[in-house]
Amino acid sequence: MQVCSDMLAATLQKHENASAPTLVFLHGLLGSQKDWQPVVDQLACHYSCLTLDLPGHGASADVDGVDFDTTCRLILQSIAQHVDGPIWLIGYSLGARLAMYISSFHTRLLPNAAFSIDALIVESGHTGIPPQEREARWQNDKQWAIRFEQEPMSDVLQNWYEQPVFSSLNHEQKQCLVAVRGGNLGNKVASMLRATSLSKQPLLCDALRDGGIPVHFICGEGDGKFLTIARGAGFDFHIVPNAGHNIHAEQPKLFSQLVKQLIETI
Repeated sequence: MQVCSDMLAATLQKHENASAPTLVFLHGLLGSQKDWQPVVDQLACHYSCLTLDLPGHGASADVDGVDFDTTCRLILQSIAQHVDGPIWLIGYSLGARLAMYISSFHTRLLPNAAFSIDALIVESGHTGIPPQEREARWQNDKQWAIRFEQEPMSDVLQNWYEQPVFSSLNHEQKQCLVAVRGGNLGNKVASMLRATSLSKQPLLCDALRDGGIPVHFICGEGDGKFLTIARGAGFDFHIVPNAGHNIHAEQPKLFSQLVKQLIETI
């Protein structure tokens, strides 16, 4: 693992098949690269796997995201430190939104990168909201950010996981997440939430289509909101049974099998 003031913590599990793409995984808000370990355990026997801690998270807690451009440039620079060939970019929730932004604007953010993005996998990722909805979303995210800064992390997380998007989780699963996420630093989570609020994200569908990178959406069958978003985006999408918003945590084997299947069909 490598950390410096302008680089994200990253772990590369290298596979001997040099012709296969490297899989790059981006976690969601409040998570860390460790969230992907059950998936990496399934896929590392076929592909090299690179996991990153996003700014303000895990071993990158001292790195500031600032905004979409800064955060995504940091991700690209960190990938470039480890990979010089084709990659598949795989993101969940916030990580999916960042992955879509990267796929749309990577040539501007990191010109002449030694690696290439062969495809994008979006797990429960939002493509953006219309301008008239952004102020309300910003006010909502600001209120959560204030709570993360001012209240005990465990108290805020209890309320965070009661949001409708997490309705597929039972009480025990929610309490497990509260315990696992309790080590986050509230001010760092708040900073990243403000920097990458959905209210600040452009609508990405057109940019993704113009970029020409194949896009695959993956949604849990119990996640009605993001199933609607995926269908409306107009890209290839797949539904994972017996899963809600966080598919790779709820169904890591099915998620990994789907990723491998998508790569093999290219």
